[in-house]
Amino acid sequence: MGLMMSEGKFVGRDELALVPTPEATASWKPVPHSDVIDAVTEVVKAHDWQILEEQYGLARDGQRMFGVMRINCTSSTEWSRCIGIRNSHDRTLALGLSAGLSVRVCSNLMFGGSTILKRRHTSRIELNGLVLEAVNSLELEFLTLENVAEELKIDELNDDEVRASLVVAAERQAIPSCDILSVWNEFKHPRHEEFVEPTRWSLLNAFTETAKKYSPARADQCYRSLTRFFGLDGQPAELWNK
Repeated sequence: MGLMMSEGKFVGRDELALVPTPEATASWKPVPHSDVIDAVTEVVKAHDWQILEEQYGLARDGQRMFGVMRINCTSSTEWSRCIGIRNSHDRTLALGLSAGLSVRVCSNLMFGGSTILKRRHTSRIELNGLVLEAVNSLELEFLTLENVAEELKIDELNDDEVRASLVVAAERQAIPSCDILSVWNEFKHPRHEEFVEPTRWSLLNAFTETAKKYSPARADQCYRSLTRFFGLDGQPAELWNK
């Protein structure tokens, strides 16, 4: 489905439930990974959505959790909506939910907007209300993503524009400079015929194909940068509106 785990491992819900949660302090209340997943699942079902597929991963000896739920609340044949999930027990990542699209032809993920839910410490009781509010907010993020995706599919780029975009992406650390050629080759010779046309959509696919090898934390940084570069948050795209 698209969750990248170049470090750590893929796990199921049962294994998530076995991860110990550190003791809370007066100023920090870590949330069990399984509680986060359960809270999101409850809200998804309350919206009458169905979880079609889910993937979870643990990194740093279980200290960091990443997940993706693919849900069936769209009639599109090209992509399905996804909810990205993250949580940590080492205070490095805030609890977060993001809107995403799973591009079906290549199992790529495209995350957009901003991380809706950002909390570094909360209680289990607070979590339920926060997740409900966050998932409700994701609906607008999904619509923005889908509208921008349609626009990207008809906007063509010439080679000079693509080269300049790759340099900017590396300068702003969306991708390592050593991956410029990888993205270029994927754009010029895509492994899926649906991306043969030289559009911004195809360039985004070239980036996300390359990002498949990244660790979850590095992929998160890449996605957040691509969100701004391609205007996936509904704002002017930075790569072409400088």
